[in-house]
Amino acid sequence: MFLFSVTAASRVGCVRDNNEDMLLVGNMFVRDDKLEVVKELDSSDRYLLALADGMGGHACGEVASSDVLHNLEFFYNDIPSGLSVENFNDSIYEWLGSICNIIDAKGHSAMQYRNMGTTLVALAYYEGDFYWLNCGDSRLYRFHDGQLTQLTTDHSLSNMMGQKVHSNVITNCIGGGCKTSYIDIVRCTSELQAGDAVLLCSDGLTDMLDDAIIERMLDEGKEAIDLCHAAEDAGGFDNVSAIVLRLK
Repeated sequence: MFLFSVTAASRVGCVRDNNEDMLLVGNMFVRDDKLEVVKELDSSDRYLLALADGMGGHACGEVASSDVLHNLEFFYNDIPSGLSVENFNDSIYEWLGSICNIIDAKGHSAMQYRNMGTTLVALAYYEGDFYWLNCGDSRLYRFHDGQLTQLTTDHSLSNMMGQKVHSNVITNCIGGGCKTSYIDIVRCTSELQAGDAVLLCSDGLTDMLDDAIIERMLDEGKEAIDLCHAAEDAGGFDNVSAIVLRLK
């Protein structure tokens, strides 16, 4: 059995005029808002935390992130019980192909949606196991014994070139004209322990706050809305969103 608390927050930031990020916490969607949840799960349950950072200009990225998370929430609650790790992975790969086709078709149906896309990072609890999922450059971190570690790998040009400075040019996403979208899936149950925290965030957070600042804030017990405010105080050049899960 797992007992955990979740805080989530998504804000437009200080420069943009609309918020293209969206969060999913269980069956609740968060944009321009904040949320707090305490949840207890047993080995037959499933639960999903996800963050999508949309792209494509005014309204388009907002549509892409919303469409992807609403589709994912429906799909995830509809997958069969009792899947093996391999079959669980296969089901996520199949979903990725399906949602890419949906986003691409919507882009061809109306000019304003052309080449819209979104990143996706998620933490999925499925019948006793945790999995992290990643497509793009939004991130998932583990905070353990006072140390912050990024578990996901950025699908970005800067990471491909071995550069430490984030370039905002991504090499993989859902939609966005990407013809070869892929998703990393890792079962991480054994890596998570009581007292740990998991952070999911958009690059609007990590471009404004370096890992040492985020690490210190999590160590002080700060939650998602505190991280978002700190990113805005540092300039808030992009939409900023975060989900913080703390294992009890």
